[in-house]
This record gives sequence, C-alpha cells and structure tokens, in this order.
Amino acid sequence: MPTNNGQQYLESLKKLHPTAYILGEKVENPYEHPLIKHMVAGVAKTFDLAQGPVGRQHLVSYSKLIDAECSRFIKFYESQEDLMAKIEMLKYLSQNIGTCFMRCTGMDAMNAVGIEIYNCDQKYKTPYTERFRKFVGEMQRNDFVVFSGVTDVKGDRSQRPSQQKDPDVYLHIVDRNKDGIVVKGAKIHQTGSLCAHWGLIVPTREMREDDKDWSVCFATPVDAPGIIHVYGRGTLEARAMGDCDLGNAHYSKFAPMVIFDNVFVPWEYVFLCGEYEFAGPMVRNFGSFHRHSHGGCKCGVGDVLIGAAALAADYNGLKKVSHINSKLAEMIKTIQAIYGCSIASSVKAKKTPSGIFIVDHLLSNTAKLYEGKELYEVIRNMIEIAGGQVADLPSDMDMSNPEIGPMLKKYLHAVEGVSTEDRLKLFRLIEKLAFESRDVVSNIHGGGSPETHKMMVLQHSDLEGKKKIAKGIAGIES
Repeated sequence: MPTNNGQQYLESLKKLHPTAYILGEKVENPYEHPLIKHMVAGVAKTFDLAQGPVGRQHLVSYSKLIDAECSRFIKFYESQEDLMAKIEMLKYLSQNIGTCFMRCTGMDAMNAVGIEIYNCDQKYKTPYTERFRKFVGEMQRNDFVVFSGVTDVKGDRSQRPSQQKDPDVYLHIVDRNKDGIVVKGAKIHQTGSLCAHWGLIVPTREMREDDKDWSVCFATPVDAPGIIHVYGRGTLEARAMGDCDLGNAHYSKFAPMVIFDNVFVPWEYVFLCGEYEFAGPMVRNFGSFHRHSHGGCKCGVGDVLIGAAALAADYNGLKKVSHINSKLAEMIKTIQAIYGCSIASSVKAKKTPSGIFIVDHLLSNTAKLYEGKELYEVIRNMIEIAGGQVADLPSDMDMSNPEIGPMLKKYLHAVEGVSTEDRLKLFRLIEKLAFESRDVVSNIHGGGSPETHKMMVLQHSDLEGKKKIAKGIAGIES
C-alpha cells in the first residue's frame, strides 16, 4: 500500500516530543492523554480506511512531484477532478468517522501557499517554489500529517499588525541570519496540531509595507524548540476523561493554541519572508479552499445527522409521522444544497500560473455561508425528532449499577425489538453531534468568520453586471 496504516501512524507519533499543556499540566506523552487519544484515533482511522478498496479509491492519488502514489491529503490540486475527488473523500470520511479528522487544513494551506509563492517568485526571483516543492515531496514520501497555522490572536482588532502595542499578537519575524529566521507569536484554533507531524504556518490577513515582518510563511515540526501546544477546552470532556458515556462515538476534535516562543526556522522551510503583497491573497485562497472542504466534510456529517434523526424516529416509534418526515426532507435539502455548491465550485475551478487549480470563490463561500446558518436548522430538526432525553440521560455508570440499572433499562425502553442499550447509544451520538462545541462552532467560524465569507461573496459577484441586466430588462438606458 502507498500510505501508512493507522498503527504505523500511531507509532510515528511516538518519535515526536511536543511541548504540550493540558488543563494546566505539562504532559510528556500527549498522545496517550484521554483528551487527545480519541482525537488521534480519528486521524488513525483515515490511514486505516486508505487500506481498503473503497477508501483507497477516495484517499490515494498519484503525485507528479515524487512520481508515486501518495495520500490525497498532501497532494496539489491539479485539475477540477482533483477538487471534486477531495469533496468525495471528505464526505466519505465524515460518514465513517462522524466528526473532524483534522487533516484538511494542511491540505488546503499547501495549495494556497503553492499558488502565491509561485507568483512571488515570478516578481522577485525568490526561491520559494523550489523549496516548497521539496518540502511537499518530503511530506508525501513519509506520509506525514500537516496542520495549518492561520489564525493569529490579533490583539486589538482595530489595529494593524505593525500598529499593535504588543507586536507578538500577530506572529512575526524577530530575527534573520544566514541560517534562517526566528519567529514569535501565537496561533489559535489550531485543529489537530497534536495529531500532526508538521505545521505549515500562513499569514492571517492582508498586509501592508509596514507589516513586512508579519508577512511570513514557513513549515516547522510540531515539536520544534519553542513551540508550545495548549489544549483548548470543549464540551463533553468529562466523558472522555472518565472513558464512559462514549457509546459508539470513538472520535473527537480539539483545537489548541500554539505558541511560538522564539522558534528558529531554517531557510529551507521559509516560503515567504517580508513580501507583504502576497500575504492577503495567500490567506484568501486558503479561505476559499477550506470553505470548499467544509462542503465535503459537513455534508458527510450531515448524512450522519439525518441518519441519526431518522433512526431516532424509528426507535421512538414515530417512523411514519408526517411532520417528522417533513423535517427529514428539510434536512436533506440543506445538505444537498451545500454539497451542490461545493461540487459546482470544483467544476468551475480555474488553473493558476502555478499549475494549481483554484476553486470558484463565489460558490465555495456560498456553500460555507449556507452551512453556517442552515446547518443549525439540520441540527435543530435532529434534536426535535430525537426528543428531550438526549439532554439528560443517566450515565453509563448508573446503567451498570446493580440496584438501579435494571429499573433504568425498564423505564428507558421504547419500541419492541430495539434494546435500551442501542437506544441510549444513539442518543449519546445525537448529543455529541449537537453539543460538541468544537464542531458546532466550526459550522459558523470554520475557514473564517461569516462576515469574511460575505465579503468574498460580494468581491466575486459582478454587481455592476447584474445592474446592467436589470436596466436592460427595465428599458433603462445607461
């Protein structure tokens, strides 16, 4: 097989020694921590799925860069077909894992970076593309997981990076020498930083000439000296800590803050260093790519939401109730609309001078806006169909208590032929799908804020052309 399996991935993590803090404690082996192991398991599942015939079709592709097969997660988008295949891969994975599998950000950042550093090289004769292709080849040959560091803490958001009282609130270069650069700052919402081997760090916004030191892109191992991962809290943690009430929901998501405390980066892994005019396009491309990715993964999760709701209706004895079927139809409509926009964004993708295809910005951002608002309706309908017991079920420990367990099984039973245990497992899944804060908030803010999505929609809509159409039909002469 061209890619590692899950066990090989887990073994590779043992070679890493990241500095990690979880709930106030420095943790020597974060991959074994109960709050991390379920998240690492989701990534491992992506490697295992690639070993089967169906998963291989979705997850494995050919790389011109190394003239060999590689994971689609570390491949350039070289055609519209590549982008459609990405959507189908993410949908397939979500249908099998049910939550974030933490490999999309690196994939999308890799392609966004590749486009803009090529443009930078054409303008300034910089060596970034050659360096970057060597780095990507290294990732492909080793089948490494890459996370992307995009979102800075930002400090006073009314001020530009160079105007901040504390310059570190945007990651920036503090030193340059013959061997490389030194950077300082912090990135937040870093999905899967403790599941990855490397990070690809990207500017978070448009920059101006005064912001040159903040216009930096580079790659670094996750355990490089000076990098500190701080676990980000989420809901439902008590269950993971106690290894109970998980039912069949074996996977979770986390998004730490990653602090860069004077981190040295060799020149071979530096891909932008002061060329400020390429920072904005780089992050905009990343945003459109990542909103496009959401159209795949969230539609896969949407299928889980719909399936869980329909199953809950069956388990509650409400299979043929008309208002429930109406809700299911609304849920399906929303998921298909998001999926359709993402596929259309792939079909209308354009080849850039770098050879990498960029998605249609308007359609990818439309998909994300629809997800951010309408996916909540899908979740709300799932909760309405499932009923209020999702919110306050007794724990697994109560169910196994010899004194009250039998009574709980009796009173929590519903439809004949469906065990109480299976009904509770489904309710636990629905609770996780509805109330796991990292995923629910990601529906709105994943890939940037909703206002950013709207700005991109307006920027890539030809409003003047639409006005001209209206004038023509109304008989108004320009």
